[in-house]
Amino acid sequence: MTGTNTPYRAIFCDLRTDDTIDILPLRDVTVDDYIGKAGSLSGTIPVPNAEIAARVRRIEEGRTSVYLQRGNDLWWGGIIWTSTLQSDDRGVLTLGIQAATFESYAGRRRIRADLTFSGLDDQLTVARKLWRHLQTGELVEVVDDDNGDGKTEGRGEEGDVTTVVGGDIGVTFGDELSGVKRSGSYRDGDETVYLEAIDALAALENGFEHYIAVYRDPVTGTRVRRLRLGSPKITTGSTDLVMDRPGTILSYTFPRDATRGGTTARARGATDNTNQAVESRPLFADADIPDGENLIKVGYPRIDLASDHNDIASTTILRSLANAELAEGTGAVVIPEISVRLDDLVPSALLGRTVRLRITDEWWTEGLDARYRIIGFKVSPAQRGRPDTAELYLEDA
Repeated sequence: MTGTNTPYRAIFCDLRTDDTIDILPLRDVTVDDYIGKAGSLSGTIPVPNAEIAARVRRIEEGRTSVYLQRGNDLWWGGIIWTSTLQSDDRGVLTLGIQAATFESYAGRRRIRADLTFSGLDDQLTVARKLWRHLQTGELVEVVDDDNGDGKTEGRGEEGDVTTVVGGDIGVTFGDELSGVKRSGSYRDGDETVYLEAIDALAALENGFEHYIAVYRDPVTGTRVRRLRLGSPKITTGSTDLVMDRPGTILSYTFPRDATRGGTTARARGATDNTNQAVESRPLFADADIPDGENLIKVGYPRIDLASDHNDIASTTILRSLANAELAEGTGAVVIPEISVRLDDLVPSALLGRTVRLRITDEWWTEGLDARYRIIGFKVSPAQRGRPDTAELYLEDA
């Protein structure tokens, strides 16, 4: 990304307004993104003279966003959180930057209001309301115009409604629904992190996935930061993306890790202080294991999974968490990775896409033909004649 003919652009913007600050060269770039957790970008801005230094000094950590663009497509977008100014023994100046996707903003904000969701809202609606609240202080869910009067309607939820100045970073929303209702409450003073609250909802049995997609509006060309939600999974596209080896697939790994999996699960919650006459012990609940999914009955050893949720005082919720954790980690955990040439593929548009892998080699002599879903990627931009490549992280479709 250092030459004048590079197809990439690093666009630096004001986080709140999205106004472009500058377009600067960025080298030694690594970038990744995932469903369900923040992705990252790191790179180095060369500072060859005082003029460039004056431009680079406009970058402010925590206030500046950065987009990686190739052609007309946005490949990545997020917030610059840290930077490192460095001068080597020859006096060459560089500024190293580290950024995280826009989800990371919710990880820096805390719920400072009394909020209650009574169980009438879909879980995806709750997730959107939490994002609206962190941006504006409101919990209004906009409803489509159903009566033909040309107006949209909204309805609030129990809890404090105050104007939050400086919280809006321009994340927009869809209208996805899951059919699963959720209740919950958050108290002012508990300092609950918004992202942790959303992740806790998503982790429940029959939960959901979330990430913030970055792209250009096809009509206006403006940059969009949109919260994408899907239950139980986020899916993109209606047809499979076919990848072959020999062919598009450059290399692959299929790691199997039994240390991350198990055959039982227990979730522990808040300490039960209702009876002062006995020792206080944390609440807990074990996962329900249907006979058809009980690996112990077919010969696997008992391997225990456990997790702590100190703010949860409901055994029903704890059992839901244990069930979800066991479903994710039954037996050995397998997260295949494949390395592919990107060619005309846009990495950010691959998240949630179903890929059909067809591999024929010494291991799969009869040929592997299986479907997986892309849950993450790591991009290696072209350098010294090497094409753009990406490592795609997969799970069973």
